[in-house]
Amino acid sequence: MEEGSCKRQCEPWRVLEFYSGIGGMRYSIMKAGVNAMIVEAFDINDVANDVYEYNFGHRPCQGNIQTLSAADLDSYRAQAWLLSPPCQPYTRQGLQKGSADARASSFLKILELIPKSSQPPLMIFVENVVGFETSDTHSIMIEMLAKAAFVTQEFILSPLQFGVPYSRPRYFCLAKRKPSSFQCPLFNNQLLWAPGPLLDNDANNMVNECNQPQESYDQWLPACLPVENFLEFKNPTNQVETSSSLKLPTIVSIEVSEGDEGNGSDFTSASQYFVPLSLIKRWGAAMDIVYPDSKRCCCFTKSYYRYVKGTGSLLATVQPKTESKASSLEEQHLRYFTPREVANLHSFPKDFRFPPQISIRQRYALLGNSLSVAVVAPLLGYLFAEPS
Repeated sequence: MEEGSCKRQCEPWRVLEFYSGIGGMRYSIMKAGVNAMIVEAFDINDVANDVYEYNFGHRPCQGNIQTLSAADLDSYRAQAWLLSPPCQPYTRQGLQKGSADARASSFLKILELIPKSSQPPLMIFVENVVGFETSDTHSIMIEMLAKAAFVTQEFILSPLQFGVPYSRPRYFCLAKRKPSSFQCPLFNNQLLWAPGPLLDNDANNMVNECNQPQESYDQWLPACLPVENFLEFKNPTNQVETSSSLKLPTIVSIEVSEGDEGNGSDFTSASQYFVPLSLIKRWGAAMDIVYPDSKRCCCFTKSYYRYVKGTGSLLATVQPKTESKASSLEEQHLRYFTPREVANLHSFPKDFRFPPQISIRQRYALLGNSLSVAVVAPLLGYLFAEPS
């Protein structure tokens, strides 16, 4: 074995984390078991940095990423850059202005620094919303990476494909600078829709599966755990005997020790998560309702808990005894998923905590802007792995 390869295996990879948020990328690299050291993190959001510092003991560098120079980045001697840039320029609900959106400028600036760097990274990882892959920003990124001698593999994956009952498809770009290569070079410069290369499957059997867009994720649902496995507050029966014998669910904690305020729970005010009847009557037809035994729930956005329409699923804590006899929404005692439960569905570890001063709405907003550790961890494991 060459001395450089041995040194690379023995010493941790030096990693820069851009748009670090509340630490989803860092948790992912930890879960992947990669021998890596985050030499610096960057984020402009002061509240997100409070959460990051609370959990990791290090406060990200706060300021405009656009002020960084190639010399600044060279000083970190980082071998990998992890980026989760703003998604608003590419969302379906937004104006889809792409690179013309001011919120895309910092990401483009980072890309422009790659050829100017005397120590460019060996690996780059980018996460964003579905829709980024058809944007002009994406075209610019791919062109810049190719000119800088990077080979790419791109993915659109959802937690549903990793056993988590959470529909949150996202775009990912993995890039390695030549002569480095991927374990499955067969998929170089392709967009993949299935996690086959991450699972050590036979490459020849993966081609058709990975190259087909996922019109539906239904085929993955049988392998998903039920929603109840991710709940903090459980109803022991989840049934309603008759319409006249309704009872509020018993609220119990399955993961939280009493007195721990940092995880998003409040034992004295659990009722705050129940949806007011006035909202149910007004917006009930537009709500996405799931049950403890459901195998899928919708993506939670940063506006969850502020609005009920299109921001994420609501949980029915009481459900009909038989599916053929549906009860009214009012009878199902709908509630919001708690911040801890949203963190669970994002596959954040149990020891993840919010500082006590972070409000409930802020917690939901920060989680809505975060990522799925269940998806990103195997992607990072694949990116950092060297061909056998």
